[in-house]
Amino acid sequence: MKQEQIKTLIDALAASDLAELEYSEDGSTLRLVKQSALAAAPTARRPAAARQARAAVSAEPALPEAAPAECLAPLYGVVHLQPAPGEPPFVQPGQAVEAGQVLCVIEAMKMFNEVRADAAATVQAVLVQSGQEVDAGLPLFRFA
Repeated sequence: MKQEQIKTLIDALAASDLAELEYSEDGSTLRLVKQSALAAAPTARRPAAARQARAAVSAEPALPEAAPAECLAPLYGVVHLQPAPGEPPFVQPGQAVEAGQVLCVIEAMKMFNEVRADAAATVQAVLVQSGQEVDAGLPLFRFA
């Protein structure tokens, strides 16, 4: 997909009453979700830009955000804790992770969705098993 085409799709979603838009072309899929739709979803993952925007609107000074205690599944699917069978897991208990680091992958409708750390933290526990079906909002990892 070309950037111009992606921008056109973003503009079309913004101008519509739709909450989500999914477009597939040549084996690639782009899924767009309006911020208001994300706010209604029961997940722990919120884009950093949205948090900063809310902090900027607030009358109180923004405090540094603490690392979340848990990482919740952003969608329903099958969780994969390693990139491929026989390879080491993405993360293990006791491992320090950086913001944006891949923690696991959730497979939903033949699509693999990376679940990334929102902030730097240490993995305290992995709460699911590879191959397990998870619902949106189910805790996947606990952080120390």
